[in-house]
Amino acid sequence: MDPAHSELGFKIKHLMISNVSGKIQNFSLTAVTKGEDFSTATVVLTADMSSITTNNEQRDAHLRNADFFSVEQYPELKFEGTKLEKLDEENYTLYGNLSIRGITHPVQLQVAYNGVVKDPWGAERAGFVVSGKIKRSQWGISFNSALETGGLMLGEEVNIQSEIELLKQDVTVPA
Repeated sequence: MDPAHSELGFKIKHLMISNVSGKIQNFSLTAVTKGEDFSTATVVLTADMSSITTNNEQRDAHLRNADFFSVEQYPELKFEGTKLEKLDEENYTLYGNLSIRGITHPVQLQVAYNGVVKDPWGAERAGFVVSGKIKRSQWGISFNSALETGGLMLGEEVNIQSEIELLKQDVTVPA
């Protein structure tokens, strides 16, 4: 993965009227394929939860504490792909297990394949947009407050929206 051209982002409903966006700044992703076929990919993502940011220091500190991610106890988020299903030339469904706060659940993500290009230095790069929705309570993240007008301060559903740029690396497998 090229970290300078990749982003792990999320959005959650706030006060039932808008969304708060954030990202995890430090993460790594590897995708290993057999040949050029992305449907054979084995995908593993690991994210440093202390690098979560919403551009608000007070909120970010709150996200790192026990109300949300308990970063001292659970410093990493991990996704391990189990299957990448090709739907058509540009779309895939990525199945895998997402671990947050020591709790693992299966998830499905949508993957849009943007193609492969050779960069000016001769390296091959592939671009993807990964999106999906998860329910935060499945991972024990249930902090919320009731609003005096009804409803809750935070939505249950978290929208994932990520841009991933992969760099091709040939690996020689011994016979």
